[in-house]
Amino acid sequence: MLRAGELCRYETFVTEGCLKVFYTDMDGAEHNVKFAPENWWSLDLESFAMQTDAFYSIQALEDTTCLQISKFNHDLLYEKIPKLEKFARLRYQHSYILLQHRMTQSLFSTAEERYDAFTQKYPGLELRIPQKDIASYLGITPEFLSMLRKKRSKATIS
Repeated sequence: MLRAGELCRYETFVTEGCLKVFYTDMDGAEHNVKFAPENWWSLDLESFAMQTDAFYSIQALEDTTCLQISKFNHDLLYEKIPKLEKFARLRYQHSYILLQHRMTQSLFSTAEERYDAFTQKYPGLELRIPQKDIASYLGITPEFLSMLRKKRSKATIS
């Protein structure tokens, strides 16, 4: 959908499936920063708003159906329907709040607490997408995530 270095030309709404937003470091490792399952929006905001090269890449993790709006039509809608601008502002505020929570969790929460937050934020997604992508999002190895999940399933059985 989008590669780092390209211009983010569209804001994308996911109607079915799931996208991941990630960056790739100098060693080629992917670092997932966001998932966009059904009814979530996805874009590289800086690239879209400022019309600069994207820092992030966006890729489907499963069969995905999306609606997209171009920057031109996006701006035109705001001009023609001012209430949409308020809707977008509230959506961006909500996204920023989620980002603040994610940063705080990354700094001060254990891996187990981060996994709990992930399953609350994205219910059922852990059953649909690759474990390596979840581990990357949580900042842990896939092996550690596997151990964490095993520990949880044993606790549930007991």
